[in-house]
Amino acid sequence: MNNHIHLKVNTDLTASSQVLSWFEQINQPPIPDKKIWWQCQTLLIEGFANIVEHAHKNLPIETPIEIEVLRLDKQIEIRIWSQGEPFNLEQQLQEISELEENDQERGRGLKIMSAIADDLSYEPTADNHYCLFISKYY
Repeated sequence: MNNHIHLKVNTDLTASSQVLSWFEQINQPPIPDKKIWWQCQTLLIEGFANIVEHAHKNLPIETPIEIEVLRLDKQIEIRIWSQGEPFNLEQQLQEISELEENDQERGRGLKIMSAIADDLSYEPTADNHYCLFISKYY
């Protein structure tokens, strides 16, 4: 069982399918609850899309996005490193209206991630990057 995987892709939404198929290898043996696995896939792809569309929106397509996934006994941890502008996740989540009232695309991914992740943070790293951390228990 490979419980620690790493991937580097360009800042390109078309890499989403590559990211998802790469992620499949962490689901061995399969997580018994299919809904939890679907939520993990959703968290990964929403996080990736958010980095591409927001954090890296003014950066060239060649800018790498690094993704690391760790599968522990009862939890999956996803880390996505970005090189974009500073961003206050907590503040943003407070400012976005609730999903039911939110017809705009902007911020919906964050609300979805916040609703299904057990832990969600976006913190600066020592090398002037940011790390989007997502954790889900199963």
